Amino acid sequence: MENVDFFAGHLFLIDKPMEWTSFDVVNKVRFALRRFGGIKKIKVGHAGTLDPLATGLVIVCTGKATKGIQALMDHDKEYVANIRIGQTTPSSDAETPVDASFPAGHVTRQLVEDVLRNQFLGDVMQVPPMHSAIRIDGHRAYEYARKGREDEVQLKARPITLSELEVVSFEPASDDRPTAELVLRVACTKGTYIRSLARDLGAALGSGAYLTGLRRTRVGSYAVADALSIDEAVDFVASHVKRAEPQECAHGHSEAEAPSQN
Repeated sequence: MENVDFFAGHLFLIDKPMEWTSFDVVNKVRFALRRFGGIKKIKVGHAGTLDPLATGLVIVCTGKATKGIQALMDHDKEYVANIRIGQTTPSSDAETPVDASFPAGHVTRQLVEDVLRNQFLGDVMQVPPMHSAIRIDGHRAYEYARKGREDEVQLKARPITLSELEVVSFEPASDDRPTAELVLRVACTKGTYIRSLARDLGAALGSGAYLTGLRRTRVGSYAVADALSIDEAVDFVASHVKRAEPQECAHGHSEAEAPSQN
């Protein structure tokens, strides 16, 4: 197979599995380059963080391709979100336990679609979740949240654009299940927090809601359908890397990591 010059730059489209951090994915690629190519120092970074409980597309760049990380992060993104209506959690996702329950029997698919269209579609202001990596006076917001000090700080609303909101499926609440279950496809600009969208949608529906699952399906024109699994990415490195000579192994490159986005 033809060798790939990973120093010159390569983009990996990787389908991140559940419970992996984006840095775990980067480190897996870096380890493969060292194991199969003898490359000890090379820039490797990702173009936008996915939370550990989310799955889907993570773009990993090597070598000179890391110079394009910011441009990749600026692309619009697409997600498929699973949202439970009728309950909330402190983190607005499944990372923390349910802390409150709300009526959800009145929530119908038509109501969800009307609220999405009239209150969320387009340019909106969104307050990020407290359980996020946003810095406040030199500290991460989640540091305040985990210590129960949310009342001491206030996150400012930020402008985002929700260009597409499609209800993929909806299951109303019933006697056997007091919550409604929504699957929502979201196309949005960078900086959008899907957890915040779930939180705000629940309130707008006269209930509460939180994110139970999230999958990133697109970044710009790059789609998760074209992505490799972790094992396939490792196999690609093994099959395409050129074994580095001693002087190449010492090629001076520092680590490059992209800051958290979602």
